[in-house]
Amino acid sequence: MRVLITGATGYVGHAVVRELLGAGHTPRLLLRPTTDSTAAQIAGTEVVVGDVLDRASLAAAVEDVDAVVHLAALGRVRESFERPVEYFRVNVGGTLNLLDAMADRVPRLVLASTGSVYGAPERQPITELATVAPTNPYAASKAAAEQAVRWAAQAGQVRATTLRLFNVAGAAHGRGDPDDSRVITRTVAVAAGRLPRLDVFGDGASVRDFVHVADVARAITLAAQADPPGGHATYNLGASQATVTEIIDAVRRVTGREVPIDRHAARPGESRCLRADTTAIRRALSWRPTRSTLEEIIASQWQAERAG
Repeated sequence: MRVLITGATGYVGHAVVRELLGAGHTPRLLLRPTTDSTAAQIAGTEVVVGDVLDRASLAAAVEDVDAVVHLAALGRVRESFERPVEYFRVNVGGTLNLLDAMADRVPRLVLASTGSVYGAPERQPITELATVAPTNPYAASKAAAEQAVRWAAQAGQVRATTLRLFNVAGAAHGRGDPDDSRVITRTVAVAAGRLPRLDVFGDGASVRDFVHVADVARAITLAAQADPPGGHATYNLGASQATVTEIIDAVRRVTGREVPIDRHAARPGESRCLRADTTAIRRALSWRPTRSTLEEIIASQWQAERAG
């Protein structure tokens, strides 16, 4: 199976390309014109130059592919408040362009979305039937992209699976999470001495759901291989729940290093608990996390951090 991947050189894309190769597929990497193509020269892959905002390049990129994995997006919550129009332009506009290119030509689409589309629901764990109530421009843009995909699938233009990723973390194939704004990555960076201290807001008891990037890549590959029932499906993707305090303690255990912290008042409106119910994807795709214990996530990120 030939699979086009947008965002192929990103953190999740790096793992997905290798998972697809391991499953015997041919990944086709969509690289922006400004991307150094030498970094993407991997045996068994194809490279096409294009951009999700360039409709003509997408029409060429989807030629003769069996599925598309759509990872390309802007993804920083705080930044999205400063650049909301740009977030909608890329995350929604890019998805619309891709749907236009795929319509009646490419049978399957896997859309990477986010668990943050749920906002801060009271009922936990969160199922796919929970109300979508985004509280920031990033999550709102992903929710809008989801809607476009769902309606395109309902119109019979594509068969689509949307994966609502919770907190992706850890390292796969030598590459860790590069985003120091995320709690595990930042805590490991503090333990390594690359960052001076960890900011902890509130009492550190807020619960979040984490999943190893390798387990995410496997879920995406399974989704790309499957026809969703009724032409469209949405699944949560999470695995291990932990508080900030538990993450700090685990990083100290795994690394043998101290993690200096600075405490601050809790951020207003922040949910105390966000846990994913993953029953649906386990049943539909027989997906099981195999690397998503908190300790393994941290250990893999620590190894990548030390390797530079």
